[in-house]
Amino acid sequence: MLLQERYRLLKLIGKGGFCKTFLAVDEGQFPPAPCVIQEFSLQNEKPELFKQKAQLLKELGKHPQIPNLLVYFQQNQYFYLVQEFIEGSNLAQAVEEEGAFNETQIWQLLEDLLPVLKFISDRKIVHRDIKPQNILRSRNQENLILVNFGNAKIVTGLEQLTDENSIGSPEYTAPEQTRGKAVFASDLYSLGVTCIYLLTQISPFDLFDIANNCWAWQEYLTNRVSDRLAQILDKLLQNAVNQRFQSAAEVMQAIGIEFKIQNPKSKIQNTLWKCLHTLRGHSDNLSSVNTLSISPNGNLLASGGDDKIIKLWDLNTKKIVANLASHSQAVTSVAFSPNGEILATASDDKTIKLWQLNTFRKTFTLCGHSHAVKSVAFSPDGQILASGSWDKKVKLWYVNTGTEICTLTGHQLQVSSVAFSPQGQLLASASFDRTIRLWQLTTIEAAGTELQNRPCYALLGTLSGHTRAVLTIAFSPDGKILATASDDNTIKLWEVNTGQLISTMSGHSWSVVAIAFTADGKTLISASWDKTVKLWRVSTAEEIASLCGHVDSVSAVAVSPVAQLIASGSRDKTIRLWKLVEQQGS
Repeated sequence: MLLQERYRLLKLIGKGGFCKTFLAVDEGQFPPAPCVIQEFSLQNEKPELFKQKAQLLKELGKHPQIPNLLVYFQQNQYFYLVQEFIEGSNLAQAVEEEGAFNETQIWQLLEDLLPVLKFISDRKIVHRDIKPQNILRSRNQENLILVNFGNAKIVTGLEQLTDENSIGSPEYTAPEQTRGKAVFASDLYSLGVTCIYLLTQISPFDLFDIANNCWAWQEYLTNRVSDRLAQILDKLLQNAVNQRFQSAAEVMQAIGIEFKIQNPKSKIQNTLWKCLHTLRGHSDNLSSVNTLSISPNGNLLASGGDDKIIKLWDLNTKKIVANLASHSQAVTSVAFSPNGEILATASDDKTIKLWQLNTFRKTFTLCGHSHAVKSVAFSPDGQILASGSWDKKVKLWYVNTGTEICTLTGHQLQVSSVAFSPQGQLLASASFDRTIRLWQLTTIEAAGTELQNRPCYALLGTLSGHTRAVLTIAFSPDGKILATASDDNTIKLWEVNTGQLISTMSGHSWSVVAIAFTADGKTLISASWDKTVKLWRVSTAEEIASLCGHVDSVSAVAVSPVAQLIASGSRDKTIRLWKLVEQQGS
């Protein structure tokens, strides 16, 4: 069947309510382009309401996780919506092929879809058909895609949506929606049912205890989930609307995250930053790239990963110049000394190693931590190395002898990151206990030992504000600002002298695990498990670019001190080199 003399219907791929969905091709393009067409009978759609809905769907299509509405029209006794074709598989297919989802996948689903539900409810739309079949994993986009708005309805003014007919899929439909009275919270109920189906792979009809009028989904789990996730899902699944979450924003707040709801395909375009090279060297099955560092002269890149190998790359030729192998477990942190002559590496094997770069030989192995070492940093003069470990301790070491100077204690949970201020008077440490500690340079009097009056650091103050583990920290080049990033998906900027919070940057949709300032201190770079690298203007805390290309979590980022170059490392086993290029045109 050919519509408008250009859209050829190929296959019926969905049917529900008063809507049929077809796979089609647009023969008005060369080569013909695939598209999705939804058909509605004139008997069930009033022309003025259909036009209003179509215009609103066109607006919704600007969101990166909702297909574009390309065109709409009436032909014969039907209305038609022509939408963007998204290549990928839906979650019903995914659970069929891969088995039940785990807790991490459900958290990711919530973090992906809640902003979309907020976006559509802010525009007075109720989707009315949230289910696994209408959630796609796109092959070329980083987040889940919500499709099939054929049954969506507009809520006008303060009135609730009333419909004489029950619309949606019975297994996933909220009780009030089955009575023709869908509200915004109805979509949240359907999202909750979707989650418990994905966790159990059992029909929602079989997960509901009719005798007791409640859900019994936890009895069907093969793997237990946390109490926190169970509480969130149980509240989504409440039969009574007034006992349920009322909005996507409320669920997001309960989860403890903030989303920067954008409208991009009006999203920041990265026209100035391009990925010019992709480095592939960590290539076995356990080769997530965990850490990166660029040498002070900008010529060398050091990378470490789960394969236990430290690789040194020549940034001019993009070739590996050395493989340093000595750690017995994953490499977690690498750092160049300020003069570029020494490389420090840390590992889950509880050790730190120092390497002489002119010979690529190991000079010292520093032992003292009782758990994985997650971060190392050189003092500005290069004489002291700081290390942070999951044993909750920070240790200081003499670089020239490999001897321990002192141990800093006080964090209640794992230490995830350490950093020296550019002047060397302060040391910052971050922890899973949600705090950042600032330590001030002092001396320890130890008469009668060779370490008499050795340098150490005393606690100056504690910064609190993140709602989850603080994962990484960085001082600005002038030492006036401390940036901290967290498992709560945010980045915070603090005034070092006063300890006051300057601003909070919200834009990532998952944990922010690495940050770095550019040499001029005007831009902050962040890397996240949401697969993106973002650039932020420090003076205004606004997002200025989002670099996409990695196909798995981004775990490391480094900035060249001498060139406009960013390196990002990922669990996808690659390192991407992003270069600032001249913008074409006016």
